Amino acid sequence: MIQTITRFLEAADKLVWGPPMLALLLGTGIWLSLRTRFMPVRHIGAALKSTFSASAHRTGGHDGDISPFSALMMALASTIGTGNIVGVAAAMSLGGPGALFWMIISAFFGMTTKFAECMLAVKYRRKNKRGEMCGGPMYTIEHAFSGKKAGRLLACMFAFFAVIASFGIGSLTQGNAISDALSIIFRMPDSLSGILLAVSVFAVIFGGIQNIAGVSAIIVPIMAAGYMLMCCFVLLGNCRNLPESIGIIIYMAFSPKAVGGGLCGSITVSMFHAMRFGIARGCFSNEAGMGSAAISAAAAASDDPAGQGYINMTGTFWDTIVVCTLTGLCIVSSGMLGQTDPSTGLCYTGLALTAAAFETVLGPFARYALCLSIMLFAFSTILGWEYQGEKAFEYLAGNSRCNTAYRIAFALAAYAGATAPLQAAWCFSDIANALMCVPNLICLLALSDEIVQETQAHR
Repeated sequence: MIQTITRFLEAADKLVWGPPMLALLLGTGIWLSLRTRFMPVRHIGAALKSTFSASAHRTGGHDGDISPFSALMMALASTIGTGNIVGVAAAMSLGGPGALFWMIISAFFGMTTKFAECMLAVKYRRKNKRGEMCGGPMYTIEHAFSGKKAGRLLACMFAFFAVIASFGIGSLTQGNAISDALSIIFRMPDSLSGILLAVSVFAVIFGGIQNIAGVSAIIVPIMAAGYMLMCCFVLLGNCRNLPESIGIIIYMAFSPKAVGGGLCGSITVSMFHAMRFGIARGCFSNEAGMGSAAISAAAAASDDPAGQGYINMTGTFWDTIVVCTLTGLCIVSSGMLGQTDPSTGLCYTGLALTAAAFETVLGPFARYALCLSIMLFAFSTILGWEYQGEKAFEYLAGNSRCNTAYRIAFALAAYAGATAPLQAAWCFSDIANALMCVPNLICLLALSDEIVQETQAHR
């Protein structure tokens, strides 16, 4: 029975993340980029500078619950995760080195999509009875289709799938990754890992957005900087292979028949496969178009919707163009892509591939360092998704009275993820993520004129 359900979910996952969905995601980014004359991308330097400015760390004098910087860190907490370590390796195993190129392309256009959804979330946010900010695609969709039943239906669809995704990719699967890491490092039983995780999660989320933002603002920069430093050590150790690696990545991104060999081992893929897995993994990693980051952006203490849109847009830059690119370059330059794992007789993939690449320079230490990185990445993802799921749940419930029940259920889901096998959970989460995109992207296309006006007004 379980195997039948798993096979059904795998088939549904391939269907919803097929060419039509990828075309809608990438096409929306391209359309908005052209309509805004690439203004958000052209301002990436100024956006990065404003992220680290003193004003981005203040909350006084503006409506909002947390600082603009904390809003970005909460969004990054849910995007920079296990996908940056495991997901990149999986994409390159299936799509070849060229998949990394298409990941970067998806992020390039995704920055405009992220800017648009976060800007609109700040513009159309509301206050609940507790005085807390509530915003995100569900409120933006209501505005875009004001007075229409279709608008309410699309808004509820987005919120429903956001809640489902928060339990899936946000809690269950991340709990599973943390328990696996604790088992490798400390030989800790899954039951103990689950208890410690559930208690830790509830201790943070019970304090609400202030606690979540405070912890995220500490964990996210430290874990990202530590991981990037580790990548730099690996690249330095394999620096002689970097020029060839970059050439292979570009060549295999466009070659209709890319034959393996050398640094890419037995990998042989077509340009279509490189595009398919690169764009899919890029969109899944940075979540541009999903609308999840917009929920966090709406809590920022800012009276400048476009300004906050620019700040949150940098999340796509850091997640994919920086972190994923570093991971991909480490894998290709190591020469482990397409090589066979002696313990299984199969080609390296997922975490095993990334670990094998890092071990070429860091030795046995690499596996433990990666496990520690996964623990931190997964825990931050749990925190980021809790807030986003809670706000979506609050929208569906019509009030915040049930939020405590949601938090308890979310912490228990983390325990379940740590103690149970989750073969089907990843596919189920993928499907929910894809279904979140549809109403959000429809809304962005419907409000494209307004996005252009706001962008031009912020020059």
